[in-house]
Amino acid sequence: MPEKKTTGRARADKRAGKSPSTQAGEYVHEEIEHIREGKHGASSAKQAIAIGLSKARRAGVKAPVKKTASKATKKKAAQDTAASHRKGAAKKTSAKRSTATKKALKREGSAAASKTALSRQGKAAARKRPASARSAAAKKAARTKGPAVRKAAAKKAARKRAAR
Repeated sequence: MPEKKTTGRARADKRAGKSPSTQAGEYVHEEIEHIREGKHGASSAKQAIAIGLSKARRAGVKAPVKKTASKATKKKAAQDTAASHRKGAAKKTSAKRSTATKKALKREGSAAASKTALSRQGKAAARKRPASARSAAAKKAARTKGPAVRKAAAKKAARKRAAR
């Protein structure tokens, strides 16, 4: 069950007109925090993201599935979306299954939520995208940053160049 503040942040994102992936990001962030706090672990950063996405879909975020996703992933996403339409007790997981899931995740380590693991995952995901898409994303980021943050980014880039 996601925390109230997470759901609140996701709803605020939706009201602000942000994309479903941004809304889902709130749930992924919550999952990463849980791993860092030691509530449970994850076998990889990819698994932590998958758990967060699942929570988001169950909470009603209309996060689309990639066309290249596996059959199992598509099925799970469909199940999660269907679960978001049900109300009340039908949503509740059985105690046995809930305990089993918690135990399995407790056995996993917390390295999946480390900065290096998340950075590695992000870079690997970016590598799969074409250069044009990466460039477009960078241009959009520069446009939407605002003058103060853009200036800070330019200063940082200049420092990095000088260091090399």
